[in-house]
Amino acid sequence: MNKDQTGLDFTESEIKSYCIYLLVRREHSQKELLNKSLAKGFEKDQVLTVIKALVLEGWQSDFRYAECYARYRIQKGYGPIWINYELKKNGITGFNLDDVVLKTVGTWIDLLERVYTKKYGHNSFLNRNELAKRSRFLMQRGFSCAMISTFFDHLNIKL
Repeated sequence: MNKDQTGLDFTESEIKSYCIYLLVRREHSQKELLNKSLAKGFEKDQVLTVIKALVLEGWQSDFRYAECYARYRIQKGYGPIWINYELKKNGITGFNLDDVVLKTVGTWIDLLERVYTKKYGHNSFLNRNELAKRSRFLMQRGFSCAMISTFFDHLNIKL
């Protein structure tokens, strides 16, 4: 048992209640649940036991978390590099984003076009500086150089 600031012991049911409280509000990865529970002052071994039980009971799923997070970020206009980085930071590796983007917007090129036209409209003749500026914007959103190049070819953007 772990003690809080008042000297009371934490039980696994209190840890489970806290984790379920977090999961009811939104999906969380196992790593997020662990970090938030540790910050609350719970003991790591007890938290890991509770998280394993929540996974077995279906309350927590890293796949469900990854899918929700990816869908949210795709809708906000972020690319695969950015999303994979954020998922990895939250303990998720090896998640296939292509299925989520297919269900959400179609293809990565479709998403690139949506993000690009929202910011810049349709202008097919650009100078080198403007093209570089727009490419940097798309790279900061998490799209690869190859995707951006293919996208500019798709739009027939020329110097």
